[in-house]
Amino acid sequence: MTSLTAPDIALMVSLGLVFCGIGLAFLRLSLGPTMPDRVVALDKMTVSIVAFCGLAAIWSGDAAFLDVALVLALVGFLATVALARFAERAVIRRNRAAINTSATTNEGETDHE
Repeated sequence: MTSLTAPDIALMVSLGLVFCGIGLAFLRLSLGPTMPDRVVALDKMTVSIVAFCGLAAIWSGDAAFLDVALVLALVGFLATVALARFAERAVIRRNRAAINTSATTNEGETDHE
């Protein structure tokens, strides 16, 4: 039986905290009332999974997990940018629709003096 060293304990605690963070982010992703809440939760999950890959690389001593973490970080960044652009375009479309609706409503009104 081997005794646990301080780095081993720190690694196990870190893995537990990362898993808790992923679970809480998933909860926010599923319950988030707005699109920005979901985008932030997805980004937080990506960062937590990258952290898990780094911790797995330390635990196993295999540097391949670092390559996975790097690729996942890049994909997560691109996904966040894409979702932010989608959300921005949705706001622009909503504003244009509101302007068009108010313009057609005002055309039917005339001044009665």
